[in-house]
Amino acid sequence: MNITILGPGAIGSLYAYRLNQAGHSVSLWGRHPASPVEFSLDECPVLSFANRDRHCLQHCDLLIVTLKAWQVEAALSPILEMLHQDTIILFLHNGMGTVERLQAQLHNRPVLLGTTTHGALRVTANEIRHTGQGQTLIGAWNPLGQQCQFVAEVLDHAIAPVKWHEDIRSALWTKLIINCAINPLTATLDCQNGQLVHSQYRSQLSAIVSEAAMCARTQTIELDDKALLQTVLTVAKATEENYSSMHQDIYNKRQSEIDFITGYVLDIAQKYQLAVPQNAALFQQIKQIEASWSQHD
Repeated sequence: MNITILGPGAIGSLYAYRLNQAGHSVSLWGRHPASPVEFSLDECPVLSFANRDRHCLQHCDLLIVTLKAWQVEAALSPILEMLHQDTIILFLHNGMGTVERLQAQLHNRPVLLGTTTHGALRVTANEIRHTGQGQTLIGAWNPLGQQCQFVAEVLDHAIAPVKWHEDIRSALWTKLIINCAINPLTATLDCQNGQLVHSQYRSQLSAIVSEAAMCARTQTIELDDKALLQTVLTVAKATEENYSSMHQDIYNKRQSEIDFITGYVLDIAQKYQLAVPQNAALFQQIKQIEASWSQHD
């Protein structure tokens, strides 16, 4: 297949490299016009990828979006007119709400949603490391996407395991709630994920999870609060030495994805007049930290 990666950060680069190794024609669409882009993965040799090549974009069969959630709309909107109407678009990023914002532009295109637990790190400008073996789930956002189940097999051949999920919204909500619990809390506490397994945080985590699960139910997503809390603790323990992506963003004074994680829950809570005090408080804390940077500059 002809595949373009929109947003070749660490995860996007991991997918680009593995898909290239699997025999696909892979190009990148990044911020910088410099072309080609060269990098290695782990101990493998350096590969070269075309970047911001209009011909590659116009002829791509699959566009994989691996940007930060807040970057998606601004990056995707200008290139949609260059994409063939049948190009499959797979959104593979943290958070929710980006596709809804582009709904009018996407409804006649085959669209897939996905979530991945792979870990990747950009060690240098030309070196990517696969830091955590995970799995990827993808599913259809619309009826045209439902016809694209073969994409799971294509990706599975390159970066296994990849599974087709008939109810991808449920999987995305589960990931969202895990992120609601771990990301802003580790960012505000300035700690590694493992800190959250301590008993002093149990009631706060439980409240965050229960509030978010209540919002999920308004979207006909039935999730069990106790099972979700246990999943959060399991993930925190399994990644105990990691710093969450939001912690890294806040630590490095970069814009976080709070609007598409906790903010998505707050939007639903407001629409259905639900009380979500723990999530609201964390949202405000992150927003205050972000606002303080511009005040100090």
